[in-house]
Amino acid sequence: MLRVTQVCKSYVTAQGMLPVLRGVDLTLAHGESLALMGESGSGKSTLLHLIAGLDRPDSGSIEVPQGHLETRGEPALAEWRRSGIGLVFQQYNLIPSLPVGANLAMQARLAGRHDPVWVEAIARRLGLAELLTRYPEQLSGGQQQRVAIGRALAARPALVLADEPTGSLDEASSATVFDLLLELVADTGAGLLVVTHSARLAQRLSRQVVLQHGRVLSGSA
Repeated sequence: MLRVTQVCKSYVTAQGMLPVLRGVDLTLAHGESLALMGESGSGKSTLLHLIAGLDRPDSGSIEVPQGHLETRGEPALAEWRRSGIGLVFQQYNLIPSLPVGANLAMQARLAGRHDPVWVEAIARRLGLAELLTRYPEQLSGGQQQRVAIGRALAARPALVLADEPTGSLDEASSATVFDLLLELVADTGAGLLVVTHSARLAQRLSRQVVLQHGRVLSGSA
């Protein structure tokens, strides 16, 4: 499903080059879930963005079923983001001018895989069936994150990437939303890669990997 091999990434700063990833190796199988952990600045979000095709590695390879991302042009990367993956961010990133129903269906429509029956099932399971005509500003944080999860899964992607998906929620809402994410991902058979600071949430996934100073800690699995 996903193979990351010796990936390195640095950024230019006022103080010079800042290495963020220093030869990261990572694999994820179909239907497997993986928690990516580490302190702030360890490179977790950077790695997620590279896998999503939002940025390119300086060296190394990122292999997905469609091929190697680092060799693909922008149109191919856009297609990967549109139909190959589902993205869930802490900030929700909903479109404020669209009601919940349209937000849920947006990713699937872009991917050309809109299934009204599946979207309706997602809305029902996420507790959104009565909120489809409301706008994001009319929802609580937990409800907005449920919409973001539903949008990511509506196109039945092969890989779901979640960056601190419950980081802005209280503990009770976080547990509920995470439960729903795991249930829906399991139903689709997608691989799931979650960036999280929470050891409690990480333990619920198949494996845990720890990044430290841009490298995977030996022994983490």
